[in-house]
Amino acid sequence: MPDLQWDDVEELLDPNRIGSLPDVYVQEASVEDWQAVFDLIRAQGWAWEYYEGDRKRELPAAVDVLSRPDDADCVTLRVWPVSNVRMIFRPWLGEIDFDVDLRELQGQAGVDILCDVLCAIGRRLGKPVLMCSEFDSFDSRSPVLGFDPAADRVVLMAGRI
Repeated sequence: MPDLQWDDVEELLDPNRIGSLPDVYVQEASVEDWQAVFDLIRAQGWAWEYYEGDRKRELPAAVDVLSRPDDADCVTLRVWPVSNVRMIFRPWLGEIDFDVDLRELQGQAGVDILCDVLCAIGRRLGKPVLMCSEFDSFDSRSPVLGFDPAADRVVLMAGRI
């Protein structure tokens, strides 16, 4: 049984309602948490590309990524858990943050992919993995769904937090 049913989340995953690139995040993330995510991406066999500015590089250790000087080029880690779904991670200390494109996650198959990724990250870290509208400000994010470690699955959160 899937964590979430398309009929229950269709409105929450409407790109016109919450934006096509909602934010997914894990709060209070350490260097070790980032390394665990890097290791998970490799272990899952997900395709990935790491960039410093516009230069493609090998993915270094998280400690090296997160200790770069403030004036260094922006870092992005593009991940494809499946060939037609891309997630863009932006490594920075304190929070794991990435975007998903809801236009790539329509229907039950898309919901299942999203839940699989959130569960994989949440289980590896033992922490909630939350998704909010791209229109939410950093200070007032309201998760619509997320991985709940106590429930060990993705749950609806709209109106709960």
